[in-house]
Amino acid sequence: MKAARTKTPRKPVLKKSSNTSLKDPVGVYCRVRPLSVQDQECCIEVISETTIQIHPPDGYRIFRNGEYRETQYTFKEVFGTLVTQKALFDVVARPLVEDLIRGKNGLLFTYGVTGSGKTHTMTGSPGDGGLLPRCLDMIFNSIGPFQAKRFVFKLDDKNGVDVQCEVDALLERQKRDAMPIPKTPSGKRQIDPEFADMISVRDHCKVEEVEEDNVYGVFVSYIEIYNNYIYDLLEEIPFDPIKPKWNSCNTPVQNGDFMPPQSKVLREDQNHNMYVIGCTEVEVKSTEEAFEVFWRGQKKRRIANTQLNRESSRSHSVFMIKLAQAPLDADGDNVLQEREQITLSQMSLVDLAGSERTNRTKAEGNRLREAGNINQSLMTLRTCIEVLRENQMYGTNKMVPYRDSKLTHLFKNYFDGEGKVRMIVCVNPKAEDYEESLQVMRFAEMTQEVEVARPVDKPLFGLTPGRRFRNQAFKDELSRKLEIRGGPISGETEEQSVTEMLLQNFPPLPSCELLDVNDDQTLPRLIEVLEKRHRMRQMLSEEFTKNVLAFKTMLQEFDSSIVSKENYAQGKLTEKEKMIAGQKMEIERLEKKTKTLEYKIEILEKTTTIYEEDKRNLQQELESKSQKLQRQASDKRRLEARLQGMVTETTMKWEKECERRVAAKQLEMQNKLWVKDEKLKQLKAIVTEPKNEKPERPSREKDREKAFQRSVSPPPAPTAPPVRLRHRRSRSAGERWVDHKPPSNVPTETVMQPHVPHAITVAAANEKALAKCDKYMLTHQELASDGEIETKLIKGDVYRTRGGGQAVQFTDIETLKQESPTGRKRRSSPSSPTPPEDAAESEWTDVETRCSVAVEMRAGSNLGPGYQHHAQPKRRKP
Repeated sequence: MKAARTKTPRKPVLKKSSNTSLKDPVGVYCRVRPLSVQDQECCIEVISETTIQIHPPDGYRIFRNGEYRETQYTFKEVFGTLVTQKALFDVVARPLVEDLIRGKNGLLFTYGVTGSGKTHTMTGSPGDGGLLPRCLDMIFNSIGPFQAKRFVFKLDDKNGVDVQCEVDALLERQKRDAMPIPKTPSGKRQIDPEFADMISVRDHCKVEEVEEDNVYGVFVSYIEIYNNYIYDLLEEIPFDPIKPKWNSCNTPVQNGDFMPPQSKVLREDQNHNMYVIGCTEVEVKSTEEAFEVFWRGQKKRRIANTQLNRESSRSHSVFMIKLAQAPLDADGDNVLQEREQITLSQMSLVDLAGSERTNRTKAEGNRLREAGNINQSLMTLRTCIEVLRENQMYGTNKMVPYRDSKLTHLFKNYFDGEGKVRMIVCVNPKAEDYEESLQVMRFAEMTQEVEVARPVDKPLFGLTPGRRFRNQAFKDELSRKLEIRGGPISGETEEQSVTEMLLQNFPPLPSCELLDVNDDQTLPRLIEVLEKRHRMRQMLSEEFTKNVLAFKTMLQEFDSSIVSKENYAQGKLTEKEKMIAGQKMEIERLEKKTKTLEYKIEILEKTTTIYEEDKRNLQQELESKSQKLQRQASDKRRLEARLQGMVTETTMKWEKECERRVAAKQLEMQNKLWVKDEKLKQLKAIVTEPKNEKPERPSREKDREKAFQRSVSPPPAPTAPPVRLRHRRSRSAGERWVDHKPPSNVPTETVMQPHVPHAITVAAANEKALAKCDKYMLTHQELASDGEIETKLIKGDVYRTRGGGQAVQFTDIETLKQESPTGRKRRSSPSSPTPPEDAAESEWTDVETRCSVAVEMRAGSNLGPGYQHHAQPKRRKP
């Protein structure tokens, strides 16, 4: 027996200057499942054959410039809700099966949210098989006539394959046939009805170009990755009555036959390919047998009922198909056993568990732990894709964290080696899955930018093609000749009949055991039987020689008939060649016509492309303008609302200001009335009291009495009102002023402007400024009775309070008033003497005004530094 270990294609070490055409991007496809409820809110829309659009539902709308964002994602191809399983298989999985038969690797996995249709896409439903049964059907439809006998190929425990001799393979086949097969009471083999419905529909698709001079063997294995542990779903675990029994979810049961499964370990073979140690690999010879193996493992897979899915996959399942192929020898009868001539290719079909949020599934206990491990492994897959993309796009050399998860570690050689990687993104368009679908779309968009090395075609063997066909033709002709002569039809029947005839004609050997020394009968009897056998052998040899001569004569006749037929065929061939020459001329004419039409079609396609581009640009321009108009309308609405608020606010402010002014005016009039009442009371007291009596009165009453007496006796000539001397403080170099000028002041436009050197000018009362200065000056403006602006400079001293603040005590007021020389004077001229009553009133008004100003200044001395000095002192009457 000769052993051969195959080499799975592996990515060569490429330099930075290598040709980028040797790599292909990961093919990402999108499939949208139909809604379970007809009137359910949808958040995903298929725009074209390669684009989908996802928009937030009503509860998730993200407002930006008055609109909510709509995001579009582009894939290699998008399959809508009405797509069939066959259409999906023809586009996505069929090229991978063709590569598998040509000796190349392939990886296909489904990715998406829980309940998005991943398992349905991979497995299918009764009467409508998914990708996995269709792949198996296509493989066996293509290599069915060229399969090797069972156990000719034998996988070893180091991810290699051995080619056994016919004797060893026959012994293993006999051993397998001797094993009992579970049967029903009727005697037939048990077949799962659900499994039978799953593979009942076939399309009979196959690969057209299959190497007919090779023999093929198919091996399948089925594993799952659960809680970051690898389990073999095809492993038959023996029963142990002592230890407790467990079910497939690792929970103890009362009536079970199996122990808890043991996790498997990943290893790397000599060609740097990852494989599972001790994984069960079954050789299958038909689609039914392969899918039956899959269904047996599918029943052991861990599924559970969650809030989002009635049968939610709690693990990642990996179904691996290995195809071993070896060429026939020069005679086309036996398999070559050189290890260099054997090819082992692999295709992995992966059904990933769905990503889910625990706040939606309400998972607890084991379900929560399972969800955490699922999300962790998917996050590791996403991280590996991100690092691969960054290394390829930016030339970095970061380490890809394959070992952080069993899922990514198992498929390391697919991304670092050679082969094709295809991903089907399954999405559920319902509004509840919006956030999860958005994350899936982003991951899929990033995966499309990762490139995998293109598989290299294996060189052809140095053997003559058509060996199998010639060997089969020879066997068919031999069987026909033997049938004419009345012999067996098939080779196996001939061997059996010859063997039976020889066994019947030869006499049986007697017993050769010598029990006694004096036995003289056993040996003569044995010699007699051997002599008979020898005579029969001679007769058979003579008969065989006659048959050989007859066969040679028959072959000569056959050769002569073949020569005559060849001459006849040569004449026919000459005629056919002439006819073919005429057909070639016609084909050339049609090819020229076809090229002309193709040129015209190309021109029309370019014109169509230009028009489509113009149409697309115009549509984009129209959309941008419509969006701009919508933004402008939104801005206009916001501006109107803002102006409305400002008008309302201004109206309220003016109403409050009017109310304040009316209240101030009322207070001023009340003060005037009070002053007049006081005057009248004091005048009445002066008139009614006798002159010799002088009661004690306050200083204010004495001043009023003096003013009244002056008003009674008219003066000989009008005199100016008395001027109170004001004490001016010296302005030394050390004094600093706070020049408080409110922003509402109007420029006086006078020649002499009030100027204070070394002053800190502020627009509002400032505590920091008061802390630095010891003098304070407030510029106050008001409208005089004649319509002119009157400016007052209110001065004061700054001193510290016990609480650590600053206070201002007002000490002086300077008035600056602008008047027109031609205007009407308010003061009476000497030619028109004032009546005594008016003079008295004027003097009293002057006295009261000065008193009120003094009172206000004393009240202002208690104000703090933060007081807004906008209180207007009473105007002095001229």
